[in-house]
Amino acid sequence: MSRKKQNSPTLQRQNRLRIIGGRWRGRKLNFPDIPGLRPTPDRLRETLFNWLSPALTEARCLDLFSGSGALGLEALSRGARCATIIDQSSKAVEQLRQNLSDLSCNSAELLQTDALQWLEKLVPGQLEPYDIIFLDPPFNQAMVDPCCQLLEQKLLVSKGAYIYTETEASWSGEAPLTWELHRTKTTGQIASRLFIAHE
Repeated sequence: MSRKKQNSPTLQRQNRLRIIGGRWRGRKLNFPDIPGLRPTPDRLRETLFNWLSPALTEARCLDLFSGSGALGLEALSRGARCATIIDQSSKAVEQLRQNLSDLSCNSAELLQTDALQWLEKLVPGQLEPYDIIFLDPPFNQAMVDPCCQLLEQKLLVSKGAYIYTETEASWSGEAPLTWELHRTKTTGQIASRLFIAHE
């Protein structure tokens, strides 16, 4: 029992994330203990949002496979106009709803659904295109390629949009031809890529 008590503070720290910049800078938020849920590390998130800084103000964002919500919430904190935040896990969505309430944020649409199925069901042109898209699915489940194609097919990518993919380092898929690779970074087993969509 003493070992459990000694370990519990560490476990609690591991289940909290920190907003790095913007109006909620320094705010710490909980996320649930779910297998495979891995918030984008602080240092990588800071790099990503430095890359995105020219496009964040008033951006319309889509956070697929949101998990902890680290990317969507960071974007909103830094000036994004709105965000659609999607995750399949009821635990993740419940905590995200609480976090949005704690932040007094009313500019996020939170959906509990399978992100790939959500994309498949959309009618092309049904939604206004997004300016920034975060695509961070579970690793090694071959979800990145179909999501990229569906984003294009469903007309969800605005001209000049930024699309961020976070994958296992071994991912060798291809993005749509209209997406130009703008930035890339590999940290351990994580490969981060930022694309810009052109016509």
